[in-house]
Amino acid sequence: MFDSLVRFVRDQYGTNDFIPLHAPVFSGNEQKYVAETIESTFVSSVGAFVDRFEHDMQAYTGSPRAVATVNGTAALHIALMLAGVKPGDLVITQSLTFVATCNAIAYCGAEPVFVDVDRDTLGLSPVALEAWLEAEAYVDADGHCRLKRDERVLRACLPMHTFGHPVALDALLDVSKRWGLALVEDAAESLGSTYKGRHTGTFGLIGTLSFNGNKVITTGGGGMLLTSEALGARAKYLTTTAKQPHPYEFVHSEIGYNYRLPNINAALGCAQLEQLETFLAAKRDLAMGYADELAGGDLQFVFEPEGCRSNYWLNAVACQDLAQRDALLKATNERGVMTRPIWTLMNRLPAYQHCLKGDLSTAEWLEARIVNLPSSVPPLGCT
Repeated sequence: MFDSLVRFVRDQYGTNDFIPLHAPVFSGNEQKYVAETIESTFVSSVGAFVDRFEHDMQAYTGSPRAVATVNGTAALHIALMLAGVKPGDLVITQSLTFVATCNAIAYCGAEPVFVDVDRDTLGLSPVALEAWLEAEAYVDADGHCRLKRDERVLRACLPMHTFGHPVALDALLDVSKRWGLALVEDAAESLGSTYKGRHTGTFGLIGTLSFNGNKVITTGGGGMLLTSEALGARAKYLTTTAKQPHPYEFVHSEIGYNYRLPNINAALGCAQLEQLETFLAAKRDLAMGYADELAGGDLQFVFEPEGCRSNYWLNAVACQDLAQRDALLKATNERGVMTRPIWTLMNRLPAYQHCLKGDLSTAEWLEARIVNLPSSVPPLGCT
């Protein structure tokens, strides 16, 4: 039933071997830069490549400040702290996301509230957000958004750019502002994606990126905060154990976090970032190839939202129903072509089953139908 799709994928990668969902490509200065860190002996939290990686990412994204961290979840944890999220607070997010989004909320002692997504973006719906707030919340005299039932504070709104497809940022910013919510962007999957010509992660109070091994570019692990100069300075301080500058004394004025990105990882990131535009062009060609291959068939390719440019981190299709989804997953994986379903909804996980939620009918529809297809940058000459 899916023979043509399997053949297409194998043609893209020019192999009959196992094809992973998303593998890194190291075709530039990776070995050179990593060797430089080894020769310098500055392989840990101090070194020139950390500064360079941050500055290069500022230039690429247009963010006033970029702060590197050991992984994307650490970046999101600090982002929520900087947004004022405190123990007992609520943070509105989407149930259709990777678990790290919710875990970062929990690290702050807060709880997620799950609101539905839009089918065209796969991300948090501003219409569903507004409807839930009108039904469940109010803004007090001090401008705090509170839950009607028990007065708990709703502190932030945390959308995630699913598979690199930007959410409806203008509308989400408008709703968040009117309801007194800080907008924090989980842009872990969307490096290279733009909304109306501007890079994701630069619209809200803070945005965060991930450089895990399966992302468009990788540092092995790694993450980044994108924010203002002032919040960036605070983020740098908190992620470097809250140590006060001093030639030799160890003075830490508050609880800090050892979330620093090692120099050896940053070296890898600098080399990867030099190739990002090449990677993005190849991934776009692959996405359009999938779209052409699937046109007119049962599987509906997931395109970038109108007015956006997606990095197409993970290509996705919507199946007709759960049965077709499972048949696709079985047929491809048995033949050595890795495909994966979208995540189990967060409100179904034991850690978050008790959390507040709105109507999640669109998220549930997508959960039963979405499948990710192999999305690595194809070898040169195979596309």
